[in-house]
Amino acid sequence: MNEKVIISLLSVLISLAVAAVVMLIIGKNPLVAYAALFYGAFGTKEAIIDNLMKTSPLILTGLAVGFGFRAGLFNIGANGQVIIGALLAAYVGTMVASYPFYLSIPLVMIAGMVGGALWAAIAGWLKAYRGAHEVITTIMLNYVATFIANYVVNGPFQAPGGVPKSPAIAYSAQFPNIMSVGATSLSTIIFVSLAAIVVIYVIIQKTTIGYEVKAVGFNPYAAEYGGISIGKNVVLAMAISGALAGLAGTTQVVGVYGRYFGALGGSMGFDGITIALIGQNDPIGIGLAAFLISSIRTGSNQMQIAGVPKDMVTIIQGIIIFLVATNRIIKTLKVRKRKEVAEV
Repeated sequence: MNEKVIISLLSVLISLAVAAVVMLIIGKNPLVAYAALFYGAFGTKEAIIDNLMKTSPLILTGLAVGFGFRAGLFNIGANGQVIIGALLAAYVGTMVASYPFYLSIPLVMIAGMVGGALWAAIAGWLKAYRGAHEVITTIMLNYVATFIANYVVNGPFQAPGGVPKSPAIAYSAQFPNIMSVGATSLSTIIFVSLAAIVVIYVIIQKTTIGYEVKAVGFNPYAAEYGGISIGKNVVLAMAISGALAGLAGTTQVVGVYGRYFGALGGSMGFDGITIALIGQNDPIGIGLAAFLISSIRTGSNQMQIAGVPKDMVTIIQGIIIFLVATNRIIKTLKVRKRKEVAEV
């Protein structure tokens, strides 16, 4: 079995064991808690639908952050890219009412991806050609994106009614539902997220772009010596990362809400950091990590009904991230030690 898979599985199992100990300390039965958690995530058709719909954007934001990590970039700005992508997708979605679905849907999705890509490329350009650290610039751009969206949906692009939301997008631009239970629906947008896993895997493993991005991430100086442009690949990696985040926002517009809501971004972008770390920047691992996090969060409501605080979910996530990060730190220290020994 792949070493990364083993580490991730062990991290999950250890985190569940530690959380169980914490539950025992506070007087709760971990078996009851985990049974409730499982039932809340998979016990009913409605729970499964809700779980899968929450997984969809998490896959895309996880891929966005993970692709940036591949180039040695820490994209903290996925949240802003989600917002800009969703906002532009909603605007284009209101303009394509006269178009058939096979034109309107691609146009809206492309608009969202372009919006996220351009927003991320700003930070990429500043990093590549002005030396500005991407952590600082992407955090700042998150705030700018939020303020822009708040202004737009409370002003020139606000639907009647006083609620901060955009007008509804054209029906032809909305993805159809696979199934519905009550007010919960599973949209075909889930297939877009699954397709993105395949596309990013192919880009990383089978294309020149992926090779150059990974080379810059591993050792930018060696990559430059080998004729690879660091600046170009930094901007390109950030743009691809932003396009994925923008697509995550777009899925919410075309597959969930049918419009842009004022707080649409939520914490999806920051969740992408968690998911990329747990999935260890591997597209397939990110897909599984997104499903894990979504399942834990979906089931947490039922766990709370069983008398166990929802905060246990945060503890589980934190321990998983800590263990995965610790493994990476140990590996980095070992590599540095080998280099020091070799130099001596």
